[in-house]
Amino acid sequence: MISYKVFLLFLAAALLVAITPGPGIFYILARTLAGGRSEGLASSVGLGLGGLVHVLAGAIGLSALVMASAEAFTLLKLAGAVYLVWIGLKTWREARSAQPAEVETTGARRALRQGVLVEALNPKTAAFFLAFIPQFVDPSADVAVQFVAFGLISVALNTSVDLIVTTWAAKAKARLTQHPSMIARSRQLSGAVMCGLGATLLVARRTG
Repeated sequence: MISYKVFLLFLAAALLVAITPGPGIFYILARTLAGGRSEGLASSVGLGLGGLVHVLAGAIGLSALVMASAEAFTLLKLAGAVYLVWIGLKTWREARSAQPAEVETTGARRALRQGVLVEALNPKTAAFFLAFIPQFVDPSADVAVQFVAFGLISVALNTSVDLIVTTWAAKAKARLTQHPSMIARSRQLSGAVMCGLGATLLVARRTG
């Protein structure tokens, strides 16, 4: 049974990840700036559907891993904590060079399909889910159910942020690319917090 404190910690961490300007948000920005609100919305939904693919795949694989070896599951959680620290450092380092990429206008339907493929075929998304969610999973309970529940919450938060970014970007097209410093600062802050979260989880596993 997941404790109330663990759930709140997960919710705070998942929200932080969702609002951190990363590849997904920059992809949505690029789509919106290139094709307008309709393509941005379609791409947001597409990324969300693609994320569900990783949630289901991760739930099946993680459940099998726990059934095969409790020690392997513990090692996965340790590796996940290290991975979170690495992501935080990478986010901080790349913050100053963050800019939305240029993409071609494709239409809403094609943007939806491409969004699904972009996310579903992204190995970094799969790696992140396997690093992030197990930190909050109780191995004594149904691991697959917990993974799916946490995964659905993460995808819902990510998609909600993407939809907000689409609406904001559609209204602020001209000014958005003129203030990269705001995006850089938010990425640096989020990167630092992710490093702290990963380090805390790593220390807790070693001393627990």
